[in-house]
Amino acid sequence: MDVGWVYTVQESMHAYAANVYTSVVEELMKGKQRRFIAVEQEFFRLWWDAVATDTQKQQVHQLLQEGRFEFVIGGQVMHDEAVTLIDDQILQLTEGHGFLYETFGNRPRFSWHVDPFGASATTPTLFALAGFNAHLISRIDYDLKADMQKNKKLQFVWQGSPSLSETQEIFTHVMDQYSYCTPSQIPFSNRSGFYWNGIAAFPDPPKDGVYPNMSLPVTDTNIRLYAQTMVANIKERAAWFRTSDVLWPWGCDKQFFNASVQYSNMDLLLDYINKHSDEFGVTVQYATVGDYFQAVYSRNLTWEIRDSQDFLPYSTEPFQAWTGFYTSRSTLKGIARRASSLLYAGESVFTQYVQKHPAGSICKHEALKQLQSLRWAVSEVQHHDGITGTESPKVKDMYMNNLMYGMFNVKKLMASIIFDMHNAKKNGEVYSYVYNKDSEIPGATDVDQYVVVYNPLAWNITTFVTVSVSHLAMSVYDELGHSVPAQVQRSTESSSTYDLYILVEISGLSYRKYNVKPLNGKQSVFIGKSVKYKRKDVTRADRQSRQLLPVVNNCYQVLFDQNTNLMHSITERDTNQTVQLTQEFLEYHVNGDTMKGLISDNYLFSPNASAVPVSKAVGLEVVSGNLMTEIRQYFYSNFTARDYIYAVYTRMYTVPEGYDGKLLCHRIEQEYSVGPLELNREAILRTSTNLNTKQLLYTDSNGYQIQKRPFKAYVNNTVARNYYPMVQTAYIEDDATRLVLLAERAHGVSSQANGQVEMMLHRRLWNNLQWDLNYNLTLNDSSVVRPVIWLILGSKPLTNVLYHTSGLALEHRPVVMFGALSDKPKLPRQLQQNSVYSSPVTIPPNLHLQTLSIPGWRYSSDHAEQIHHVRVGKQKQGDADFSRVLLRIRHLYEAGEDPVLSQPVMVNLKSLLKGLGSVITAEERSLTGIWNINTLKRWKWKTPQYPSKGFSNSTETSENYIVTVHPMEIRTFFVYFQGQ
Repeated sequence: MDVGWVYTVQESMHAYAANVYTSVVEELMKGKQRRFIAVEQEFFRLWWDAVATDTQKQQVHQLLQEGRFEFVIGGQVMHDEAVTLIDDQILQLTEGHGFLYETFGNRPRFSWHVDPFGASATTPTLFALAGFNAHLISRIDYDLKADMQKNKKLQFVWQGSPSLSETQEIFTHVMDQYSYCTPSQIPFSNRSGFYWNGIAAFPDPPKDGVYPNMSLPVTDTNIRLYAQTMVANIKERAAWFRTSDVLWPWGCDKQFFNASVQYSNMDLLLDYINKHSDEFGVTVQYATVGDYFQAVYSRNLTWEIRDSQDFLPYSTEPFQAWTGFYTSRSTLKGIARRASSLLYAGESVFTQYVQKHPAGSICKHEALKQLQSLRWAVSEVQHHDGITGTESPKVKDMYMNNLMYGMFNVKKLMASIIFDMHNAKKNGEVYSYVYNKDSEIPGATDVDQYVVVYNPLAWNITTFVTVSVSHLAMSVYDELGHSVPAQVQRSTESSSTYDLYILVEISGLSYRKYNVKPLNGKQSVFIGKSVKYKRKDVTRADRQSRQLLPVVNNCYQVLFDQNTNLMHSITERDTNQTVQLTQEFLEYHVNGDTMKGLISDNYLFSPNASAVPVSKAVGLEVVSGNLMTEIRQYFYSNFTARDYIYAVYTRMYTVPEGYDGKLLCHRIEQEYSVGPLELNREAILRTSTNLNTKQLLYTDSNGYQIQKRPFKAYVNNTVARNYYPMVQTAYIEDDATRLVLLAERAHGVSSQANGQVEMMLHRRLWNNLQWDLNYNLTLNDSSVVRPVIWLILGSKPLTNVLYHTSGLALEHRPVVMFGALSDKPKLPRQLQQNSVYSSPVTIPPNLHLQTLSIPGWRYSSDHAEQIHHVRVGKQKQGDADFSRVLLRIRHLYEAGEDPVLSQPVMVNLKSLLKGLGSVITAEERSLTGIWNINTLKRWKWKTPQYPSKGFSNSTETSENYIVTVHPMEIRTFFVYFQGQ
């Protein structure tokens, strides 16, 4: 059941989703042999909380205990695998699992990832870490599936991570060509078969219970025909698998909303086949996914190993490459990621507040609800028709509204907490806003303003934050009244405002307060001076007499060609290595008329021909100051055009003496302005270099690991089939030098020529395919998008050190909040004692503090005790648990990637968290927290590497709070502090 797509969650609940659970539970109680699997928790939780009666709730408990009703995956949604970040995949899985374990003591063991558009190699690792025994997927490239089917290779043991390999491998089943729906063709009727409840009707269920397209009921006259059709299909599929067990899915999207019609017909048909099993050579039974995998596991076969290669991109036929959705609805992709990073910051602020200020004035229960609203929204949008951009406009609005509501709540909460920690007088106010330059400091200019900046990462950071101000003459001071380096310049977005860049230096999980004062004769901030250059006609540029304009900081020299106003080259100053590098915007033109050929839509990318350059003239403005130089390039369709259609703002920073500027100096920040596009255009930025890359591209898998992407030539559709998702990182390299691109939202990327990488930034499409029109899935997106990319250029050893931490620094930029204090600020010493600043949390640079939160679940960590609580109904009582802290630590490096940073790291949890309080217990848990790692035993499937079957145990657990984290590991703990 899609959590979104064409209809909103509310519309789906009303039309069919609530009826699925109501009618299925009723029908399962009527026959012991009947079974059902449920996947997405969002619909189930809404039904459980708002629709289910006490009797129905008791029945669900009974059905789960008897194994007749099974939760598979158990996440909030069935997440997309191509454009989601691993942190958000873990969040949505944890949200669902926390609810299931708290409510039922239930722990899902199998996946059913049948609908995401391609399969990532991160997912098998994720599900193994969550304790799953087997994984099931469906949508992979059509030609690869045909080959695997023919050779009986649809089942294998997948080692998704090269560093974790057999410790976190998982048995994987790929659905055959019929995929996850019951085949609907029946030879004896022109109606679809096996779908006796028909198709869900919107907006209201029909009062008479008659739905469109209901299959012929099973009767004495047609039961044999039905049985023959079903048996023929079972036998056809049996030939594609190694065991005699055939998984025959019964249902599809939006099915079982009238379960009595389904089960009554299914019962008759199964009974008939079993009574004639000698004749048919087949027996059939109702089963859950777990029943099926148990049968296959007990066959004791030896399975082939698949390495860490993924199944992306995904094509359904030669001209249908599903690579457009990597970029569709770029604004939604950007907001979803900002929301995720704000949630990450909010969780650690709240956790610290609860530990350090147990008697604080903020209501913890209200605060938890505010965080939960954003957890829900971020989880929901990970759905495979959510963040993918493949939904209808009203569903996109639903996701956006839920995200904005959750973000508003968490911003408000963070501001309140910081305010309470400062214990300021009630006539001060804190406003919150998150790094998006669209807010001026509120309030009058004659009052002292302060800017509070929170660093959500567990490293010390040195970076710039940007604040909109109304005049140039400013000065900035820290808590002790010392002057802080800052630069102010005319804004890129409005001629009446200015951007103030403040250099901030903040410890891990700490905040600092900066005073922004109107100038009164004291030290001023640096002022950026602007030089505008003439617009240049790039079509008629003189290539012989080049005039090059240098822009330099301590790490790079970037040259711009004054004949074209385009970038010419970048020199990495340490090694004096120069790379020729130019950037240009192009557009793929696509067809919108199905009568004239292939179309692009929300999902598909089908270019007519090669991409076409979009601008004939480029304007250039350079704004330079002591701390930063900003190069503003404006791209015009022709030399005399009034308005630009594209812009690039490139920023390079110069870090003063005494500051750690390694990351800041080594990145070239670019912000693009793209749109509104003309109809049926797909906009790309192509970066061309003289690196001999042999057309090999590297892209990340969900911000977790890197995949190699060699260019492949196809008979048809080569351009689109060589597009890959970039969630956080992409790079190209030759023997000596690597160019890394880091992103704050997902994009499609490709290397269509040697030394080149192109990134799709925006799409605007319309077509007349009836299916797309019926569901309003034509992607007429007229927005302007403003994605940000950081470029890092250097040797492989240098970029290895930089790109993991830089990617996270881009993902988790500091959170900026404003306040106005009209009374005298406190004395600096008091101020410093009140600040979080005095007790930072710092982790080594090759580790990432992936989660620090208070989930609030009320379940017992002891499984036997939790099951007892569920049986006696005790789990329904009591308040949220504020004593349990969820901690995840992740190793950022692959084994062998770097001689130093790829080493295992020993972490003392007690000393790591001493700033929060005194740790009294730390217990290691499975990824989503519902298993004690010592009791988690997963099925070990036989492989040539491991010829014996058995159980695989998890990693060695911690002794005396000392944990060794190995390359690519994600370790999860429940931590309890003294006094909580």
